[in-house]
Amino acid sequence: MNDSISRRDALRATALLGATSLLSLDDTLAAVSAPPKGKTPALSAADQAAIDAALGKKGTYNEAQATHLIGLPRNDLKMKIKGEPVPIAFGFGGWVAIKHTLDGKSAMLMSDTVLLQEEVNPLISAAFANGLEIGAIHNHFFYEEPRIFYMHVTGMGTPAELARKFAATLKDSKLLPANQPQPASPPAAAAGNNATPAAGPPTGKELFDLAALDAVVKYKGTVNGPTYKYTVGRDDLQSLMMGTEMTTAIGLNSWAAFAGKQDDAHIAGDIAMLEHEVNPVIKALRAHNLEVVAVHNHMLGDTPRVMFLHYYGRGPAAQLGQGFRAALDQLGKGKPGIKDAMKH
Repeated sequence: MNDSISRRDALRATALLGATSLLSLDDTLAAVSAPPKGKTPALSAADQAAIDAALGKKGTYNEAQATHLIGLPRNDLKMKIKGEPVPIAFGFGGWVAIKHTLDGKSAMLMSDTVLLQEEVNPLISAAFANGLEIGAIHNHFFYEEPRIFYMHVTGMGTPAELARKFAATLKDSKLLPANQPQPASPPAAAAGNNATPAAGPPTGKELFDLAALDAVVKYKGTVNGPTYKYTVGRDDLQSLMMGTEMTTAIGLNSWAAFAGKQDDAHIAGDIAMLEHEVNPVIKALRAHNLEVVAVHNHMLGDTPRVMFLHYYGRGPAAQLGQGFRAALDQLGKGKPGIKDAMKH
């Protein structure tokens, strides 16, 4: 991807397209700099094993998107919103993902790290010391205790090299899987005790009417402990960053997580938007009484430019789901794209 395209070049391209009044600079840059759609080369089994070994945790390989993903939940934290406990899976889990560039000559690492305020700058310094870069620092929530910030760390190199650099960056922090508390094991049954083990805490399957929520959102979600989460990609876009295709598994997605229970739920999430979609999404969320928490970037140098909006709400789960669905309905419409503009 050529980052040196000047505004003059962009305007010249607009004139050639014959649609100066209909295209933004971002649209034009996308038209002249984005390579044709291609298929990302797969990560080898050796690449995946090297990533897992460096981070000390087995990840998940998304074959369709050629992306290896490792979750980084902050299980050491006890989170509250407005004084009420909420699970870590509600939105306090980070991640790191690695995939090849489209040409296969390099790979990209993208991550989202969950940090206490005092952890932000030490991690910045550690990332720089290990040859990685910072893409964004921001909030995802209001009212949370303790105060949490999210930092996107990124880098380019071979998959194994990137994993080693990221692990070295995390080695003195709670983010590294080895530095996280181990999950509690159920007590061992006493010899000769045939009593039925006590049932575990309820999961999202018991707390929510999944079929009813799916009908509202028009997608199927995933149960994660006491939460239920939807993750929706932007299949209408080809978003590129540093020659890498940004897809659902590496952070280009909208999501909604539900905690609590069906009649009294929390919702939190993120909407991935083009710039012209930002205000229609805000209007849709506010019309459904969901609070807009933040609007910001996650990536640098992405084409087209993608913005992210975080939101929060409290109420009956179906009602909250209607707000998420209304926001999704604003995506992929509105401003004409390049193909439409060329018809005029």
